[in-house]
Amino acid sequence: MHVLLDNGIPFLGQTMSYAELLGQVFAIAVVFLARARTLWTWPVQLASVALLFGVYLSAHLGGLAVRQVIVGVIAVYGWWAWARRRDPVLGVPVRTGTARERLAAVAAFVTGTAAFALVLDAFDASWAPWPDAAIFVGTALAFLMQSLGLVEFWIVWLVVDAIGVPLQISSHLYFSALVYVVFGVLVVNGLWTWRLAARRRTVTSAA
Repeated sequence: MHVLLDNGIPFLGQTMSYAELLGQVFAIAVVFLARARTLWTWPVQLASVALLFGVYLSAHLGGLAVRQVIVGVIAVYGWWAWARRRDPVLGVPVRTGTARERLAAVAAFVTGTAAFALVLDAFDASWAPWPDAAIFVGTALAFLMQSLGLVEFWIVWLVVDAIGVPLQISSHLYFSALVYVVFGVLVVNGLWTWRLAARRRTVTSAA
């Protein structure tokens, strides 16, 4: 890992580590894989979080570093859950969340962000505890909702992207900021794809 963190290539006047480059490339690949609802989503996600953990730890962004651990745990669960729930025709079954599930997601995001920001600030684990905490909580929530097959996980990702771009720029992680912009475009497309899949599943189930 030290070799990947200590060496890199020039990018916008900074040296982008190989760990950041590979971690974010894998992260982009995860979006395409999730849109296709393939099991490869999860092992590629695990490779990404392993690399980005070191990147964010070295950038003094404790929330983003810890979130890689949480996302790794959720990725293991998602891998297991998707392997058990695959349909030979429709792939992983997806659906839109209920009103109660959506309210629970919003409540979890708000309260989780506030609580974790206070923890980061108390331990001086981040120079930007509030956006750092919001990205951490939003990411964990998005992957949990993804593992359950809820279409709304893409919307949570849009919120994470909106917060993540300025934070990455302020941290001089310019490639990561660019990746977050790309994420935004891919997420919109993924949301559209999953909504269509959820509608087809509803029609098929009714038939």
